[in-house]
Amino acid sequence: MNTREFIQLEEQFGAHNYHPLDVVLTIGSGAWVWDVEGKKYLDCLSAYSAVNQGHCHPAILSAFTEQAQRITLTSRAFRNDKLPLLYQKLHELTGYDTALPMNSGAEAVETAVKAARKWGYMVKGIPDGEAEIICASNNFHGRTTTIVSFSTEDSYRKNFGPFTSGFRIVKFGNIESLRTAITKNTTAFLVEPIQGEAGIIIPPEGYLREAARLCKENNVLLIADEIQSGLGRSGKMFAFEYEGIRPDAVIIGKALSGGFYPVSAVLSTKEVLGVFSPGEHGSTFGGNPLAAATAIAALDVLVDERLFERSAELGKYFLEKLQAIDSPLIKTVRGRGLWIGLELTTAARPYCEALMKEGILCKETHSTVIRFAPPLVITKEEIDWVVEKLERLL
Repeated sequence: MNTREFIQLEEQFGAHNYHPLDVVLTIGSGAWVWDVEGKKYLDCLSAYSAVNQGHCHPAILSAFTEQAQRITLTSRAFRNDKLPLLYQKLHELTGYDTALPMNSGAEAVETAVKAARKWGYMVKGIPDGEAEIICASNNFHGRTTTIVSFSTEDSYRKNFGPFTSGFRIVKFGNIESLRTAITKNTTAFLVEPIQGEAGIIIPPEGYLREAARLCKENNVLLIADEIQSGLGRSGKMFAFEYEGIRPDAVIIGKALSGGFYPVSAVLSTKEVLGVFSPGEHGSTFGGNPLAAATAIAALDVLVDERLFERSAELGKYFLEKLQAIDSPLIKTVRGRGLWIGLELTTAARPYCEALMKEGILCKETHSTVIRFAPPLVITKEEIDWVVEKLERLL
């Protein structure tokens, strides 16, 4: 089958909840992918940062296939011999005492919301049913009914009400907005250290540090959503490290499996995640042995190949090269690590389509921003190749 035939089938039988570029991919290796016609492309999206380690990394593939031949799913009704090892690995790498594994990022966010609410009632003493969680404007934490209830994006909310109550919105990056929103019933502040879907928006220096101080002062949990920004994407293990803080809880996903399998988790303390009793929260697939074995290998690759440092070094190089492009179409270029937003003065979609024809795959976000987030295994020469083609296009 050719590209047109695959697209026709998808359009005929699939729900139209995405607007993908019209490329049909069939093979991936490292930073590169190939379509069904045999054309080669440099992937500059990394499945929204899920394949930081590169497509089909051999070490992760080996762990995945080996485990798939042994046992894949036990449910949490029984124990398995891989989940404890994942817990240990996460503790060693992050220092957090406790982890609660899930599947998708949105499930992990829902888990954090439930944990924060119950902590508010059991530990902080908030009256039943009155706990509030503060979220930032232009956030993106997923698309479940509860999560879109605290979104400020109209397209995520329209016709999906009624919405879940118990959330307050503050202006991202504005510490006074957060300060005035905190009340005696505030149980948590949920925030992305860098907003990805909003267009790689980095808050002002000191914002997260002051937010952490305010939370501690008011006995409020600081929860960092690092599903996209974490695990090397921003040039460090976690983006919050740039401010030298330590959130009460961290949400991770995407690159936790290197793109092989949906794996997510909430990392926190025994006090916070200890509010759950057996039967109060769970997931049939969360923490299964296939997921755990895959995540262990994915984390090992990030560390063994020094991909955090690579992201920081090459991200700085990529950012400087993009900032040097002289074009009236460029409004601004911002980024941290290999996570860069190129904001245009016009719609970004046509330029993403033009780059696709040049063999570069990236995607627009918030209509005018081209997001560059290649696998962390990309080389300096490949970055030069991207910049050369982009500069000519702009």
